[in-house]
Amino acid sequence: MRAIIASALALICLGTPTILNAQAQRSQEFKDKYKLKEAVVLSRHNIRSPLSDSKSDLGRMTPHEWTKWSAGKSELTSRGGALETMMGQYFRKWAVDAGLFPENYTPTADDLNIIANSMQRCIATAQYFSSGFMPVGGVRVNHRYTPSKMDPLFNPQLTKVSPEFVATAMEQINAMGGKKGIVGINEAIAPNYEFIQEVMDTKDSPMAKSNDPKLKDFTNYNTEIVLEKFKEPSMKAGSALKDLNAASDAFILQYYEEPDSVKAAFGKKLTRDQWSQLAHIKDVYQDVLFTAPIVAVNVANPLIQYMYDELLSPDRKFTFLVGHDSNLSSVATALGVEEYELPDAIEKKTPIGSKIVIEKFEGADGEEYADINIVYQTVDQLRNMELLSLDNPPMIYPLSLKGLEKNADGLYKLADLENRFEEALAAYDAIPAK
Repeated sequence: MRAIIASALALICLGTPTILNAQAQRSQEFKDKYKLKEAVVLSRHNIRSPLSDSKSDLGRMTPHEWTKWSAGKSELTSRGGALETMMGQYFRKWAVDAGLFPENYTPTADDLNIIANSMQRCIATAQYFSSGFMPVGGVRVNHRYTPSKMDPLFNPQLTKVSPEFVATAMEQINAMGGKKGIVGINEAIAPNYEFIQEVMDTKDSPMAKSNDPKLKDFTNYNTEIVLEKFKEPSMKAGSALKDLNAASDAFILQYYEEPDSVKAAFGKKLTRDQWSQLAHIKDVYQDVLFTAPIVAVNVANPLIQYMYDELLSPDRKFTFLVGHDSNLSSVATALGVEEYELPDAIEKKTPIGSKIVIEKFEGADGEEYADINIVYQTVDQLRNMELLSLDNPPMIYPLSLKGLEKNADGLYKLADLENRFEEALAAYDAIPAK
């Protein structure tokens, strides 16, 4: 269960494990021993504009002007597109180096599958990635609908809801906050709430000057969770976690988008740890909504099934799925990924543009193996728009699966990973339907 009750400062100060057995560090000896056969990648979209514009409550929380965005509300920005092209270029170099594809490969419909949620930011991310990954491949990006509409494959909606499900889900969510439950979750990050209001200068905001009763929401820690069939898990408006999450999200994106970090912080010089404090509110928001185990297997079920089918496909070499942070969070939880905190990131779980990468190998011993990593651009790589290469790779952080053992080369048996997918699918089937 997510240990949210620790303070943000404690989370930030934790040591980070050494990055071992990652893609960029693999030796020739490893490549001689294991042949890469396939990769399945689940990606979050790259930098977008905020979901709320300056005319909303987000704008009334502060006397300052938010960044002027290069894209419409919720859409991929030009900077996000450029960064995703760089990620695509890196993956091309990695795939060629790993022997998955030759340089300037023209893929077939069988060996390459790129599919995006039908939101503009997801389709655009897939397009930019593809232009870097296979610039002369004539790659088709598949999406179900015209923009912007949620595809059921990526929509983190609850498809099974019953009184029993709600009771179990709320028990698991409340456990994140200890004895005080949801109030405890909020109390643990109360310093973060105070800090983000300090950075926004909320005391001088239009909200404050008009004595808007919504200001009281920032001290309401009794967040109400809504779990309804065919809807995303959500929070009712009127609590600190719900309302200040929007500000946390906007600050994160502004820090990535705005080259001047002082301007991004409304004139304040923030340390990297302080930016992490701002981002931690959103991390907690995601954990509460999407990482209770029974919620995760419910909302992630379509993606778990799809990724499992792709792994079993004998002809597929590369699958690239583009969705949202909620997709990565719920899939990771459903598969039983151990707790982790990402180094060199202000978002500690699913940074902007991050990717869960599952690799399938054929060993020299005739057995099949798998690895699972999360790949993401560091804060400096994002802010400085650094070109990526095998010599300057993105961060590649190994994920561990609860109860499964890696071999001496850091790989799982493929059969064990397949069993983990099957267990997640079975957990969904076991959820009471009524």
